[in-house]
Amino acid sequence: MEWQTDWGLRFRMLVTMFLLFVLYIVFVGVITAYYGGGMIMIVTLFGVFSLGQYFFSDKLTLLSMGAKEVSAEEYPELHASVERLSQQADLPKPKVAVMDTQVPNAFATGRNQRNAAVAVTTGLTKTLDREELDGVIAHELAHVKNRDMMVMTIASFLSTIAFMMVRWGAFFGGGRGRRGGGGIVVAILVSLVVWIVSYLLIRALSRYREFAADRGAAAITGRPSALASALLKISGEMDKVPKDDLREEAEMNAFFIIPIKSGIVGRLFSTHPSTERRVERLRDLEREMEGF
Repeated sequence: MEWQTDWGLRFRMLVTMFLLFVLYIVFVGVITAYYGGGMIMIVTLFGVFSLGQYFFSDKLTLLSMGAKEVSAEEYPELHASVERLSQQADLPKPKVAVMDTQVPNAFATGRNQRNAAVAVTTGLTKTLDREELDGVIAHELAHVKNRDMMVMTIASFLSTIAFMMVRWGAFFGGGRGRRGGGGIVVAILVSLVVWIVSYLLIRALSRYREFAADRGAAAITGRPSALASALLKISGEMDKVPKDDLREEAEMNAFFIIPIKSGIVGRLFSTHPSTERRVERLRDLEREMEGF
């Protein structure tokens, strides 16, 4: 199975970015009308801060997650797997990091293919066998190859600003908006709508990109069943991890191969499709490959 450009993913990325751009134009127009130049300056400064966060996303994400970059001497087998799979994916080898936690999971980060990092938890290395771990690493490398981190970081910018406006709009604007208190209410309501719409658009794109990364992992390793087995193991092990440990990690769900939240609301707003659907599609891929 050869790597193929996922035009469905690219189309969804393009549509999502276009819709978010339209929302951004409307958002800036409303903020300018009701808050004036002061709020635009704040948004601009926040944009500069986000730009810096984007350029240092690999280091900042690893730091925030408590993941430590490790050498080949410390984790020779892990480095060997990442290097081999990177070659198969035609990618530069990313930095390799490890999180010391019993929660079995993995994530990728970085602004582009040459500035990326792949991290796994100690719980993951103890849970999976070699082929399953290869499947998970290949999934994360597929995110890198598809430039998912770059797109999701940019897409999240508007949502973050809108949320900031909802939360602190009245504090920043006070009663000094150009159209008084009523104008401030309108601006905050528009911010709320922009935040909800952008939030849902990003979640929909994020769920599709997980399917795309699963297909990419199957192309890299040639073994969809290994990733399917890994997903089932990870999902099963999650139930055994203490709730307090899960809550500590849940803030970074969008990065993980399997999110920690569950329940109806969690599934509706999840960054990932259900494990069952992912496994079903991987098994379909396995059957297709066996048919050739």
